[in-house]
Amino acid sequence: MTPVTNMNTYPFAGLEPASVWAHFAALCRIPRQSKHEKAIVAFLKDWADSQGLESLVDKGGNLIIRKAATPGRENLPGVILQGHLDMVCQKNEGVEHDFSKDPIRPQVNGNTVTADNTTLGADDGIGVALALAALEDKTLQHGPLEALFTVDEEEGMGGANNLETGVLQGSILLNLDSETWGEFCIGCAGGLDVTARRQHQVENIPTGWQTIQVTVSGLRGGHSGVNIHEGRGNAIKLLVRLLNTASRQLPIRISSLVGGTARNALPREASAVIAIAPEKWDALTSLIQSYQAVYRNELAGVDDNVTISTQETSASTVMSQTDQAVWLNSLNAAPHGVWRMSPTIDGAPETSNNIGVVDIQSDRGSCVFMARSTIDSACEALADEIVSLFTLSGTKAEKENGYPGWEPHFDSPVLATSMAVYEKVFGNRPSTHIFHAGVECGILKAKYPVLDAISFGPTVHNPHSPKESLEIDTVEKAWLLLKSILEAIN
Repeated sequence: MTPVTNMNTYPFAGLEPASVWAHFAALCRIPRQSKHEKAIVAFLKDWADSQGLESLVDKGGNLIIRKAATPGRENLPGVILQGHLDMVCQKNEGVEHDFSKDPIRPQVNGNTVTADNTTLGADDGIGVALALAALEDKTLQHGPLEALFTVDEEEGMGGANNLETGVLQGSILLNLDSETWGEFCIGCAGGLDVTARRQHQVENIPTGWQTIQVTVSGLRGGHSGVNIHEGRGNAIKLLVRLLNTASRQLPIRISSLVGGTARNALPREASAVIAIAPEKWDALTSLIQSYQAVYRNELAGVDDNVTISTQETSASTVMSQTDQAVWLNSLNAAPHGVWRMSPTIDGAPETSNNIGVVDIQSDRGSCVFMARSTIDSACEALADEIVSLFTLSGTKAEKENGYPGWEPHFDSPVLATSMAVYEKVFGNRPSTHIFHAGVECGILKAKYPVLDAISFGPTVHNPHSPKESLEIDTVEKAWLLLKSILEAIN
């Protein structure tokens, strides 16, 4: 087993708390894509054994580690520390990084930690590291303690959905997957995926036509819940809008259209391989230039670096004109962004949708949407709207991977305790918010209704994108808060 304290290849030496950074360093070394968490689960199970802690893996693949109460505190309510082991795997264009085997390469820049042109995995690696440090700390005063480390959170909440009932013993849940220091999350949106699939009629490229790749890039991307209301560009929508116009004016034929890497990340890049008659090349170039100017004007101050580029490529087949029209019209009409703002929470989205991934080839195609809402019925209605849109063209569309929202309880005892602890330790009162993204509390409370839950953590900027960063000073504050809450629960 790799020693967790070996930080020679990581830039965290001297950062406090050392135990938290040591655990985060270990997590950076071990690949942990969604649905491929066996290596990290095995590593942490070995670590638990080395610490003399009880551990088990449930039928859903989730890891539970238990630590006995400090003597004299055995009769206190049991506390569950919870985070997810997997991470969103995104990298910048042209970067060679294999998330299935390459470690994350963190870099310290002043008060922030980033990764080398990839996602950092602080979502939720730093939450896991905080929980591990609590399990390891021999001086911490606490009641019965459990850590629940779920799998497959980022691609459908699979671990939480498949968590066994009857396996957790605690009644208080401290979720460590929030990303804004100084706030307690007390509720969250539920989510529902829609996947559309279609088989195509394949045709040969017309004789003498040129094939080129058109790419939209330079966008910031981001988390489809956290950043959805900021008006950031969606590379898929921008490319489809251009191609839809080009197909009517020139015309063009499409061999492939791909974009996005995760349903819960705003697509930063999308590209299409198209065929066009040589005499229409100048017209296409002019159209691309005009659309780039339009996009930079529309996204000024939000995505200033949006770029449309072309390069020569090769292809032999295209989809039929009927199939091409179905995809371009459907994706152009499909909702993206905020569907409704919250009428009760200022500045907060209530319901939204993200067109996250498209993979369209000459013979078949698919796309994945993610709808979110703090109102489960509204999430279902938006997903049904997308299904209906594709049904009009005979394209199969299905709802998948639904999970419930987390209804806030303002009279929560653990919230009251945590608010009082925060104010005592830091001298000011924290805020509360409802998160327009999925944390697993809603699913866990549905399986364990007795749970009293809150969520908090250090500040993570731009999760789900290669610009993801972690604020160093908030990690120490989150650790102090976690210890203080555990010692205050009675």
